[in-house]
Amino acid sequence: MKVYRKADTQVFMDGPEVCRQYVATDKITFGTSTLLAGQTGGIDPGHKEGHEIFYCSRGHVVIFNPDTDLYYELKEGDILLIEEGEPHRISNIGTDPAVVAWSCAPHT
Repeated sequence: MKVYRKADTQVFMDGPEVCRQYVATDKITFGTSTLLAGQTGGIDPGHKEGHEIFYCSRGHVVIFNPDTDLYYELKEGDILLIEEGEPHRISNIGTDPAVVAWSCAPHT
């Protein structure tokens, strides 16, 4: 077992979306995305090697799939399963900062 601290995460931006990758192995990847109210992140092209889970840990967001032109609304405690290769983009439609935890497995 290993503890991963927020201070040790890999931080990167996807537009205004602040992403933190906590862990990435050949079997799993886990991180978070934070957006301020009204912000929309970049389009993730999807992960052809496996599913991805989004867990809305704070706030109110919509996830848009440009291939299907569909939106999926998530509030605190909701989860979205994203199938292999589905592109997606997160928008914070709430009035407070939003945090979405994400994980995919496997991820190479």
